Amino acid sequence: MRKCFLWPWIVMAAVLWLAVPAGSKTAAPTERADSVLILKKDHVLELLAGGKVIRSYKVALGSGGLAAKERAGDGRTPEGHYVIDSRNEHSAYHKALHISYPNEEDRRRAAKLGVSPGGKIMIHGLPNGKGWIGAAHRTIDWTLGCVAVTDDEIEQIWKLVPVGTPVEIRP
Repeated sequence: MRKCFLWPWIVMAAVLWLAVPAGSKTAAPTERADSVLILKKDHVLELLAGGKVIRSYKVALGSGGLAAKERAGDGRTPEGHYVIDSRNEHSAYHKALHISYPNEEDRRRAAKLGVSPGGKIMIHGLPNGKGWIGAAHRTIDWTLGCVAVTDDEIEQIWKLVPVGTPVEIRP
């Protein structure tokens, strides 16, 4: 009887342990990122200053797979060079940094295919009211092409990444 009672607690502890953030590196509170690097294959977002990683986060990406975004609605995260061009603290997600997708190359590629490249690609927290999901959100790629972090992580990123910061998204 006692073993049956302990088993759910052991499983819950294991799930919580797996959901703990992958250890974001700490930066001095005044240190700002001068670039953002997203490595899709590794599901990692890095904030850099002077070429050195000052913070690193595990992320969820677009549900359309790891291939490069080609068109509106494909659910993929784009690849290329962009900038943070706006911030929205009142988005449907817990804060959002807008990435300047599509760039000129993305528009040319979409035009060649005769499709719209899409847009509204962001780095954001969890959907409003769903912050309790925490790091468990990273178990699947669930966004429409955006890069998602926890609410606590977007709070850190929000403080360190100003508008105009370059963003590189690699395969």
